[in-house]
Amino acid sequence: MSMTLAVPVTVAIARRVDPGRSSEMVAWMRAGTALAEAFPGFLGAGWVQSGPGSPEWHMLYRFADAETLRRWEESPQRHWWLSSAQGIVEHTRVERRTGIEGWFDPPSEHSVDLVAPVAPTSPPRWKQAVTIWLAFFPLSLSATLLTSHFLDAVPLAARVLLMTLCLTPLMTYLVLPRITRALHWWLHGQRAPWRGL
Repeated sequence: MSMTLAVPVTVAIARRVDPGRSSEMVAWMRAGTALAEAFPGFLGAGWVQSGPGSPEWHMLYRFADAETLRRWEESPQRHWWLSSAQGIVEHTRVERRTGIEGWFDPPSEHSVDLVAPVAPTSPPRWKQAVTIWLAFFPLSLSATLLTSHFLDAVPLAARVLLMTLCLTPLMTYLVLPRITRALHWWLHGQRAPWRGL
């Protein structure tokens, strides 16, 4: 019996709207987020305007896996919500992201400051590298110790091949998502959870 591991999916959408209708745009996006929140698998949403007075808006939403995302995207609620903005909002680009590029995205809603909006930033690359190393080192060390005891007679190249075949999915679907959740506060420069308010 095969087991499918859930991989969160982030959808990034670029939209254009008349700058004079920015307040309507914000209300429309809030309504869409409120509808999506009622769906199982919803992990969060956010949006930003490209700049003061810009017609460009960028919206992100994330679901736990492709199936829960499909249910939202094919739902009558979403179709009604999209149709309510016809003639006002133009959809210019849609991008779906899974895997390493989505590991460090914060799945939370970001408020919009219409005077000086600030786009959500990714953690510094050195913090991403440290996080990956913290996940990779103990996993690699454990695998090396195990293979040296049980697969000592297997040629080195075959042992490395076997290790990488086993470790890559473990890193991608199990270890790295957990460690990035645990270190979310550090990655994004927030107060440590044990330090309180």
